[in-house]
Amino acid sequence: MTDDAFRQVQAGAFGGAAAEYERGRPPYPPQAVDWLLPRSPRRVLDLGAGTGKLTRLLRDRDVEVLAVEPSPGMRQELTRVLPEVAVLAGSAEEIPLDDGAVDAVLVAQAWHWVDVGRAVPEVARVLSAGGSLGLVWNVRDDREPWVARLGQILRTSTKRDMNTAAPQVGPPFGAVERFDVEWTHHLTPGAVIDLVASRSYVITLPADERAAVLADVRALLDTHPDLAGRPRIALPYVTRCSRATLPP
Repeated sequence: MTDDAFRQVQAGAFGGAAAEYERGRPPYPPQAVDWLLPRSPRRVLDLGAGTGKLTRLLRDRDVEVLAVEPSPGMRQELTRVLPEVAVLAGSAEEIPLDDGAVDAVLVAQAWHWVDVGRAVPEVARVLSAGGSLGLVWNVRDDREPWVARLGQILRTSTKRDMNTAAPQVGPPFGAVERFDVEWTHHLTPGAVIDLVASRSYVITLPADERAAVLADVRALLDTHPDLAGRPRIALPYVTRCSRATLPP
């Protein structure tokens, strides 16, 4: 399968697990949003908004927020949890906004799915002069032994590199800046299962292989000394932020 075909299949899978995504995926630390929005924008686009994990942080700021999301299932879930936010069908390659419509574009947990060659000029088109593109990923911190074991289970299901450390952007944007935030997300064991079940490569596995992955994760939760019997689990993350700006 070509990279483009793989990207389309995997990215298109999320709608079928939107509820699991909403229950299991972590939010983003406020420090990340503070850094990703270096000036005081009036209108911000959450591009590839999913179920609104980042959108709700933007909503709580003094900005007008728009959300664009390609998956009908994810849009439906976003509208359910954030009925006050305008949600449009679209993608990074085809953004349904006018030229210069927003002052900042943020892309959370999604830039690795886009066709960068098409997305970069399209994002630049909808940005005002001097506007910024912010990219952000929550990455599990596998310096914690049980998190490393979880990663081993999941890597049996995928070999895709999200390239969160050095994402591609390029002209007409300037140099890409980088900022990391270390933090801890507290969630239930059931939410850990939802987290795993919402991964695109788990969603698209054959039913028996998917069941086997989820069974391995349940076994980890039931037997690891740092996890067994605990009603809440501390999952450490490193939130990787990248930022690039258009010329004024």
